[in-house]
Parts: sequence; C-alpha cells; structure tokens
Amino acid sequence: MEYAPRSSPISFSGVLSTGDDGFLPADQGSQIGSAGGSLQGEGILSSGGDVAGNSDTEFGFQRPELGKEPLAGTVQFYERHVFLCYKTPHVWLSHVEAAEFDRLPRLFSAALDARIGEMTKRTRLTICEGEDGTETSNGDVLIFPDMIRYRRLTHFDVDHFVEEVLVKDGQWLPGAVENLKGSFVFVCSHGSRDPRCGVCGPVLIKKFKEEINLRGLHGQVSVSPCSHIGGHKYAGNVIIFSSSINGEVTGQWYGYVTPDDIPLLLEQHIGKGEILDHLWRGQMGLREEEQRRAQELRVQGNAETEELNSKSPKLESEAGIENDISISEDSCQGIASSSCCQNGAVNGKSENLCANLEERGSQAMLPCKRNSENKPSCSIRKVSALPSWFECWELEDSYAALAVVAAIASVAVAYSCYRQLSRSFIGIYTPTNMSVPLVVPVDMATYTTV
Repeated sequence: MEYAPRSSPISFSGVLSTGDDGFLPADQGSQIGSAGGSLQGEGILSSGGDVAGNSDTEFGFQRPELGKEPLAGTVQFYERHVFLCYKTPHVWLSHVEAAEFDRLPRLFSAALDARIGEMTKRTRLTICEGEDGTETSNGDVLIFPDMIRYRRLTHFDVDHFVEEVLVKDGQWLPGAVENLKGSFVFVCSHGSRDPRCGVCGPVLIKKFKEEINLRGLHGQVSVSPCSHIGGHKYAGNVIIFSSSINGEVTGQWYGYVTPDDIPLLLEQHIGKGEILDHLWRGQMGLREEEQRRAQELRVQGNAETEELNSKSPKLESEAGIENDISISEDSCQGIASSSCCQNGAVNGKSENLCANLEERGSQAMLPCKRNSENKPSCSIRKVSALPSWFECWELEDSYAALAVVAAIASVAVAYSCYRQLSRSFIGIYTPTNMSVPLVVPVDMATYTTV
C-alpha cells in the first residue's frame, strides 16, 4: 500500500476518485493548503485516533519503513499556515474539515476554497487541538509566519474573517489580534486518517511536554497535536515555528522523528536555531528544489567546518599552546647553545620571553646550532619558533632609542660648547696678557697713575 510521497495542499473542488492509499484524494487543479479533501459520506465517527491493538512494530517507531526514504524536498511550496483550533484528535474524522456536523472547520475550508484566487499568499489550513479553558480554545485561529492569534471565531464569522485577514491581509476588527511569542510545535496525531500518525503523534507530544517541563521552557515553547499535514509514511511528523538566527520566523518540517530526537530538537533547533538535516523535510516559503538545495549547502558547510575543526589542533600546536609548552633553565642548559630559544615560544607570551632573554645577556641572542639537515635540534618538542630580538622590537622601543641618542647628542654638544668657552676665558685673563694698573705715589698730596 503506497502513501502520498509528499505533503501537498489539498483542494476542495473537482472530481474525486479513489486513490492508491485507500483514501479519496482531492483534485489538484486548485490548491489550498488544508488538512484534507472535501468528501461525502464521512458520517461514521472513527476510533478517535486510538489504534489499540496495532503494535509499535507495525505502525510506530519500530516499523520497517522508518527512515528508509530521503526527506528533504517533501513539503510542497506554501507561504502562510493557518491553524484552526477545534476539539481534540480523538473526535476528528478522517477529513475533519469536511465533516457534515463540524460546521466551523467545514465552513472555514469552504470559504478558503471560494477565495483562493484572490489571496496573495499560498495558504495552508490545518486543524489543531482546541479546548475551552486552555491556552488554545475552540475557534482560536493562529497564523504563521505572522505570529498572531484571533480568539473565538464562530461559523458566523468565517466569511468576514477570511476576507479581511486572509484576502485583504488586514485585521479582523471584531476580534483583538494577539501577538504570539516563543516557539510553536505541531505534531501530526490524526489517527483516524492514518494509524502511523495515531501511534507516533501522542508519544511525541508526551515526550515534548516532559522535556519542556524538565528544562523550564513552559511559556516559551508550546506543543499541540494537529490534523493531517501530508506524508503519513514520514510519521512522526513535526512542524516547528520559531525565529531563526536572523530573527525571521520560519516553519521547519521534520519527519521520522522519534522520542529520542526531542531533546535535540529543543536544544539545537529551538535553542540555537540550527536545522537537524537528517530529519528535515523542508521549510515554509521554499519550493521543493530550493529545499533540497538548501540542505546540500548546509551539509557542505558543516563538512567544511568539521574539516577545519579537525585541522585546528595541529594548527594550534604549530602556533604554540600555552598548556603544551614548558621551558626551564635546566632543559635549555645555556641558551647560547640550545634551540629552546627558538622552539619554546608560548602564544601571547613573546614579550615576557624577550625580556627574559635580554636579562640573560646578549649571549641569548645568538642563533641556535643546526644539524646537517639545517634543522634546529633541542631536547624539547618543537612547537614554534621563538621571536628573535628584532621581532620583539616595538615602536615604543624605537622612540626610546631615539630619545637616548638625542640625549647623548645634546650632552656632547653642550660639553663641546663648554670646552670652547673655557679655552676662550683662559686666553683673555692670563697674567701675561692682562693689563694691571700700577699706582705710584708722586707726592703726598696727589697720586699719579702710570
């Protein structure tokens, strides 16, 4: 028995015929993203999604087909996802949006079908759980990627709501719009449509809620069962709406999800915004070929990153790791005759090493001895070359040297001037050249100067 190979929006018009999977697929001529097709004669309530008696090995996570087919590119292109909150999976018929007695989903899907040509965005409709007195009540409408919610829609409001919000991209004035925050997880649990979703979905939801409570994410991550989204054979099927790394709200689809994958989805996808490629089916807003290409680019990028990471220990060892190097006085045994001065540089410690070399004298600046292969020999493992004295020379050192030279030149000039002045002074005031006045008494009344 074959199943639909990919998720596809289902129409509500056209001639219906029995498909290979035992269901009645709708005509693909006009397409609205929906939980199912418009059928006649679905008046018998199913087992409500309970698949008692069907073992996990037949329909659950141990079934042979699990993980056998590629997932990327199995989501048909659409741009907007509308979730109508309505009752629980236990009472959903196989095509809940077409059930005669479920007026709200039936009228909602019919209104979408009637206005499909007027919508600017390709829209998908899915039913999710709604229960009065809870966060999502019957009649609530959630719209992604807009991240908004309208409360308590009734079957009387459907036509006006579809026109104002989905056709005109405006607001529905009778209801106040609420902005949604956090991440929203939807798990296909439509057991009356396919037993695989009926077995896998409830188990995944239980595990999601356990992990959310364990990690204290209540209020940040919301999880809800939803109706058929396409691709029964990929159960468990999960859609996650959350903000990507650049802040854009995306709808990421996952298939073949098992309970063991839940912690990884919470940690990597919701926590870090990273895609789990081995479970990824596609993304809202991307066409099938674009989805496959996007995955190829991610896988290629991850492979290059892993290759760089595998090389980084070698590069770090060549550059010098502080924890991997130890230089001691005894091991060098005289830096002048050892290559330790060139092989023991510690990353980020070059200044200290140069200072130590200067303290040990100019002998430490001598080049190390080399063997016949022109390679330095040393008892310590080579990590990197120690910077020589001129590699440690910095701009401040140049300024200091210039200042010293200028000071020495100034002293030399001053001393030269002093010597010249001293010689001139001695030549002027020596006794041989000095004119000394001589006073000779002539008489007692006057003095005559000779």
